[in-house]
Amino acid sequence: MSDLKNYDIILSPVITEKATRLSEVNQVVFRVPLSATKPEIKKAVEALFKVKVKAVNTTRLKGKTKAWRGKPFSKSDTKKAIVTLAAGDQIDVTTGL
Repeated sequence: MSDLKNYDIILSPVITEKATRLSEVNQVVFRVPLSATKPEIKKAVEALFKVKVKAVNTTRLKGKTKAWRGKPFSKSDTKKAIVTLAAGDQIDVTTGL
């Protein structure tokens, strides 16, 4: 049952130019729920990808306020986790699980 919880913590990988550059220095970026903590993210990545995590840094992104057809709305807040892997470990996020 705990394996299913790991899939709830790691929502998706972030595939951008900056995230790709971070992969060169052994870091991977994931989108996670707002309630996820650093120890939970570390356990989930280690369990799902069978790698050793050295550090986890998180950042909360506030949703922007936009207008669509003249009516304002706000995008939802998100949280990203930048996971630093131990030397020799690697995750290929383009192949999936």
